[in-house]
Amino acid sequence: MKKVPVKHIDAFSSIPGKGNPAGVVLNGEDFSEEEMLAIAKAVGFNETSFVVSSEMADIRIRYFTPGHEMNLCGHATMGTVFALRMNGLLKQSNITIETKAGVLPVKVHEENNELLITMQQAKPQFQTFSGSKSELAASIGLTEEDLHPDYPIVYGSTGIWTLIIPIKELASFYKMVPATEEFPTILKEIPRASLHPICLEVRDERNDMHARHFSSPFSGTIEDAVTGTAAGVMGAYYQTFIDEDVRLPATLIVEQGYEMNKDGRVYVHVEGEKGDLDISISGTAVYVKDIEIEIV
Repeated sequence: MKKVPVKHIDAFSSIPGKGNPAGVVLNGEDFSEEEMLAIAKAVGFNETSFVVSSEMADIRIRYFTPGHEMNLCGHATMGTVFALRMNGLLKQSNITIETKAGVLPVKVHEENNELLITMQQAKPQFQTFSGSKSELAASIGLTEEDLHPDYPIVYGSTGIWTLIIPIKELASFYKMVPATEEFPTILKEIPRASLHPICLEVRDERNDMHARHFSSPFSGTIEDAVTGTAAGVMGAYYQTFIDEDVRLPATLIVEQGYEMNKDGRVYVHVEGEKGDLDISISGTAVYVKDIEIEIV
């Protein structure tokens, strides 16, 4: 048996038990890809990250759900950078990280006595959803009447593809029940995408948008508490489809996790110009505890 030390970090919150839990393995070099997957499955969080060396950036981060490897993960990046800083392994304020979504810059600075971590996202992309709206709504426990009629349902990516589903009312979010196994047949264009319902009605008036995030069945998880990459897509979606006249640069605040009692907040920075946006996200993180697991 091989013992594996894992840091449990909650991202997008400064309160342990809130936000989105990430497992962080600082000695990722010690494990094979198969072992990384086994570790992620044993940890059981939506993502566990592994720090390995890089020839093109300061560090490389690999991200694993219990089911497969991911190109990029916002909350696990936040958790990883926080764990590196907490353990004295990250002295500088600006670093680059190698991911399967590209080499991305990350900034770390203190704000209001908290460590705020900002990570660049990949360039936003959108793709049309041509499936059945009624089947899509039913797959998350709603009806087509719950969908917002003024905004399009589209696939979006700032590193990971998700389907943005605009919802009319905040009350609908408490009724959502995902039929995860049905997602791939409905998402004909990108069957492995996740679902990300969003709403302009919010719980906290300081925020701009509300969201939930339902995982692809291939990931081995059901719901993500607070999703950094999808929040990044929301910022690009807002400028592209909701208010293309919003003055840039702009920072939008996304709230997520309320329905899971894990409320967190993601700051989404939108810069550039229409058709050529740059997206970055910021958030806090907090150490929860050390975990030790065993793998064969």
